[in-house]
Amino acid sequence: MLQGQNQSWVSQFILLGLSSDPATNRILFIVFLLLYLSSVLGNGLIITLICLDSHLHTPMYFFLCILSLLDMAYVTTTIPQMLVHLLAVSKTISFAGCWLQMYVFCALGMTECTFFVVMAYDRYVAICYPLRYTIILTWDLCMQLAAGNWAFGFFFSLIHTFLTMRLPYCGPNIINHYFCEGPSVRSLACMDTHLIEMVDLVISIFVIVAPVSLILVSYIHIGLAILKIKTTQGRCKAFSTCASHLTVVTFFYAPGTYIYMRPNSSYSPERDKQISFLYNVLTALLNPVVYSLRNKDIKVAFLKVMGRGKVAW
Repeated sequence: MLQGQNQSWVSQFILLGLSSDPATNRILFIVFLLLYLSSVLGNGLIITLICLDSHLHTPMYFFLCILSLLDMAYVTTTIPQMLVHLLAVSKTISFAGCWLQMYVFCALGMTECTFFVVMAYDRYVAICYPLRYTIILTWDLCMQLAAGNWAFGFFFSLIHTFLTMRLPYCGPNIINHYFCEGPSVRSLACMDTHLIEMVDLVISIFVIVAPVSLILVSYIHIGLAILKIKTTQGRCKAFSTCASHLTVVTFFYAPGTYIYMRPNSSYSPERDKQISFLYNVLTALLNPVVYSLRNKDIKVAFLKVMGRGKVAW
């Protein structure tokens, strides 16, 4: 604790993690290590395949490459530290470290929230205006959309993190979570947080409600366009592409909406840890599985790369 005039201030936090039992922690370490490696390797494989195969140098796969990069960074922000804490005696994190982790995690999450809108727009143009796809989605526009999303996420995350971490924390300093997530840290503040909650609610409208609304509008138009396709094969192919996106979107937005769009009074540490696992770890693991197993182009690119490797060997 750091001493103020008549008050002590927290200089570090203690993360309780998922369990206090050493035997359970060893099992969890193995499980989460495998999940983390699977997520990083799966997303890394997608990025590699898209970069190596010129046939995948299209807006759709450019956006998929960025999504995989976001997911790799997303899980790396939280899981490596959690793995260390599962085996270590000390589970502390400095105030600055907590600040940085919250900022990066939130920035990547917000970027991914709005990036799903870009991916929905890509599918909307591809299905509703297939002949004008490359004319509408030029590389300049793709780069601008990607850069704008990153700037948006890191800007609004700065507001959220600054307002949360400038609150007075005078003890206790024990966070019942496996990483520094905004609501979990804010529950320890020794002052009323209703104003901060209102600001977070406004940010959530921009980051969650607006993107979900835009995605729904896009898919209503996409659904109407699919119904107009005459061949059954064509309808199935268009629906399959969109189903992959909708599956990932559902797993990401649903738990995120619960965590960040409810009042602090309904904060439940144990439940929040389980729910945050869904959009932190599971979504990053789900993306490469959904987009690779259901995507013929990715499979073909993988076989081509493996074929080159055998020839080189």
